[in-house]
Amino acid sequence: MKLDNNFKERKSLGQDVFEYLRNAIIDQTIEPGARLVESKIADMLGISRTPLREALHKLDREDWIEKNPSGGFQVVTLTKDDIEQTFGIRSVLEAYAARLAAENHTAKDLVPLEKKMKEFKICLEKKDSDKLQKINTQFHDLLYGLSKSPKLIKMINQLRAQISRSRQILLKQAEYAIESNEDHTRMLAAIKKRDGDTVERLVRHHIIKGKNAVLNKLKEEKKISA
Repeated sequence: MKLDNNFKERKSLGQDVFEYLRNAIIDQTIEPGARLVESKIADMLGISRTPLREALHKLDREDWIEKNPSGGFQVVTLTKDDIEQTFGIRSVLEAYAARLAAENHTAKDLVPLEKKMKEFKICLEKKDSDKLQKINTQFHDLLYGLSKSPKLIKMINQLRAQISRSRQILLKQAEYAIESNEDHTRMLAAIKKRDGDTVERLVRHHIIKGKNAVLNKLKEEKKISA
């Protein structure tokens, strides 16, 4: 784990450290299963333990890390069962959100989605995988928002830790990223037609395809436990 030291002048230090560590977990600068030793991280970042503890407890609440039986925290390891459960739940919640989006949207609601798809296509051409992940997340967040169901959006966001780590794995695969863009195009077309059945089916297929791609990639890299 190699972290930089650029936190001394920041305000909202706990939130800044949380975001920094979360991004390090997503891009695997801090690998799955790694122990987080407070003293070492505080020294590396040049900060006191108070904002670090604030960040660690927030990471724990959001399921990025978990308490170690011997004390302290460690990064949550992705297991086959975790991935299958997460993607299974996502396939139900997000497909329903897409159906509601098809039923509840107005024409102007779709403009931001179309903009994100254009940005995604540009990043594909530039092979900018890091930015692809951010745009992909923004696209899905906009789509959930069109459901106009705060409770449903909250339930989906409770899976954000697992979703973010999965997207990091998926969108670094060029072939999958291209397919993802094509899937989004079909989803948006179905939403425009207010075809709830079709968009629900498309989203389920999209998510299950993502699950299989994540499992296959992690098996190749031997970074998954049974």
